[in-house]
Amino acid sequence: MIKLTQAKFVTLKDIAEKAGVSVNTVSRALNNKPDINPKTKEKIEKIADELGYVKNSYATMLKSQVSNTIGVIVPDSSNPFFSEVFKGIDRAAKEKDYQIIMMNSEGLYENEEQFIRTLLERRVDGILLFPMQKSYEDIKELIRERFPIVLVGREYDGWDVDQIYSDEVKGGYIATKYLIEKGCKRIKMITDELYNSASFGRVEGYKKALKEKGKKVQDQDIKICDKIHEGYHIQAGYDEVTKMLKQKEIFDGIFCYNDLIAYGAIKALKEHGIRIPKDVRIVGYDDITFSSLIEPELTTIRVKKEEMGYEAFNMLYKRIKSDRISNSFVKKILDVELIIRKSA
Repeated sequence: MIKLTQAKFVTLKDIAEKAGVSVNTVSRALNNKPDINPKTKEKIEKIADELGYVKNSYATMLKSQVSNTIGVIVPDSSNPFFSEVFKGIDRAAKEKDYQIIMMNSEGLYENEEQFIRTLLERRVDGILLFPMQKSYEDIKELIRERFPIVLVGREYDGWDVDQIYSDEVKGGYIATKYLIEKGCKRIKMITDELYNSASFGRVEGYKKALKEKGKKVQDQDIKICDKIHEGYHIQAGYDEVTKMLKQKEIFDGIFCYNDLIAYGAIKALKEHGIRIPKDVRIVGYDDITFSSLIEPELTTIRVKKEEMGYEAFNMLYKRIKSDRISNSFVKKILDVELIIRKSA
């Protein structure tokens, strides 16, 4: 149990006074130094336990310049996608005896910038960042200073930085190709802003499949929602499909940037009496846990979420421990696959 004395943690001095030894002796005992009498060490450890002593990791970090802590900045902690990626980060961190400070930028670049500053003040050893991509100055500064960082889920072509992301072009391509092969004549795509590399890649895959099948790419069929990056995924899908129906747009297929958008699209279609997949087929992206539980079960693109988190941490750990000044940077692209269910 952690005990506080007048709202303060128990100190080495408190233990030393009760044990009748010096602060230095207490420090050596609690840090398992070899040159200390075993009985004295046992006595100090017992007193420390009775008083509820908690090791001051911050003081240790100041001496060693290593905190055994990393920062993780995600854009939307309410999105199950990031929870599943975090499972991989957490598993890898535990294997290396690392702690994690997680922060939620809420889709705002100014928060991302502030949180990087906060994590640096906390003296983290490195940062895993799911970047907004609306601006780049915060990342460029970390690169200039050779601070250990891995960019997760986004692509930065030609940048001297470690990064890991999914094959977004392939994902967009196989999703759209499947809808075409199921007989869809007019496929809408609901997506995020195109400065987001994941969105851009999925749109490119969508266009590639249409062109390959001899279909014209029509700009009005690509619905770019400016609120998705701020966490309004389900509502964005619902609002966009409702708008398309009110404007009597013609479509028999929808490819959604992620599964949450697809949930909103399904809700809107159901409210208007449109049958899925008989009248309109829908494909999502990410394959989060709930996608096999909704009605109809969602056909989607599966992303290796936990593997992404696990590999991202290990890339960062390697950079922290041995390659901090190396000019050899890693770009890892994870494969994706189509999971066929009942919505398409």
